[in-house]
Amino acid sequence: MKNIFVTGGAGYIGSICVEQLLNRGYEVAVYDNLSEGHRKAIDSRAQFFEGDLGDVQTLHRVMEGFQPDAVMHFAANALVGESMIHPTKYFRNNVACGINLLEGMVRFNIRRLVFSSTCAIFGIPERVPIDETLPKNPINPYGESKLLFEKILHWYSEIHGLTAVSLRYFNAAGASEKFGEDHRIETHLIPNIFKVALGQKEAVELYGTDYSTADGTCIRDYIHILDLAKAHILALQAPASAQYNLGTGGGISVRRVIECCQEVTGKPISIVEKPRRPGDPPALIAASEKIQTELGWTSDYHDMQTIIESAWAWHLKFPRGYQD
Repeated sequence: MKNIFVTGGAGYIGSICVEQLLNRGYEVAVYDNLSEGHRKAIDSRAQFFEGDLGDVQTLHRVMEGFQPDAVMHFAANALVGESMIHPTKYFRNNVACGINLLEGMVRFNIRRLVFSSTCAIFGIPERVPIDETLPKNPINPYGESKLLFEKILHWYSEIHGLTAVSLRYFNAAGASEKFGEDHRIETHLIPNIFKVALGQKEAVELYGTDYSTADGTCIRDYIHILDLAKAHILALQAPASAQYNLGTGGGISVRRVIECCQEVTGKPISIVEKPRRPGDPPALIAASEKIQTELGWTSDYHDMQTIIESAWAWHLKFPRGYQD
C-alpha cells in the first residue's frame, strides 16, 4: 500500500495525518475545497488538488489519475451549534458528498477507507468511560450525520467488500512542529485560551460551573494529534472493517485545562463564567482498549501539559495561524 488519497487534508487533523503519512514514506494526494482548511497547512511533499466532494466529475478525474490504494476521509463540517441551525448543510456535505466518495472508490476499485468519525454519535452517554458497545444516540445533526455515514459504510463493506475503519475520537489537541490548529470559526477550548494569552481576546468563556464534578466544570478526554495520526496510519492495516473509540482514557476538567494553559504560557487567563450549554454531558471519556488490543495502538503523549506545550509552541511561531 503506497498511495493514500486524503480528503480534507488541509484541515487541522487531516494536515497532520498527511505530514505523518509522508514521514513514513507514503505518497499522498490531498483533495480539499479550502472552505475550512488552509493552503499553507498542506505539506509541500503532498500532491494537492483543490476540489469539492460534491463535484463528482473532478473527484473521479483526480482519483483515476492518482490511483489510490486507500482513502482517509476527513472532509466534513464539524460545528455542533451550526448543525442545529443549518442541518441541510451537514447532511449534504457529511453524508451525500461522502457517498460520492464511496461511489468513486467502487468505480476505481479502491477497497480501503479510514473514516474520521466522532464521539458525538453517542450523545449523552449512559456511562463513562465510553466503549464501542454503548447505544448511539446523537443529539445534534453533526453527530447524526457521522453516525449515518458509519451505517452507510457497513453496507458498502457488505455489498462492495470495502474495508472501512471508523475512528471515533474525542478532543483532539496539540500540534506537530509544522502544523497546528487554526479554524476560521474557533470553537475549541485550547486555541481560544491561547487567543487570550496572545492578547487577541479578552477572556475565555467557561460554560457551566455547576456540574457534578470535582470543580463543577465538564470533564473531557484530550488526545494528542500525533497519537491520533498514529491511529489512522495503523488503521490502514486493519484486517477487517471496524469501529474504534479513540482517546487517552483520562479526563481533565475545563477549569484545569485553563489553569494548565496559564502555567505553560506564563500568561494570566481571564475567565467569563457562563451558563451550561444545552446537551453538554458532565463527562466524556473514551475507553480505547479495543483499538489497543486489535491494532496495537498506544498513546505516546499521556499528560495534558505535553499536549498544551506542543500546541503553544506552534501558536507562538504562528500567532495568527496560517494567516502569518
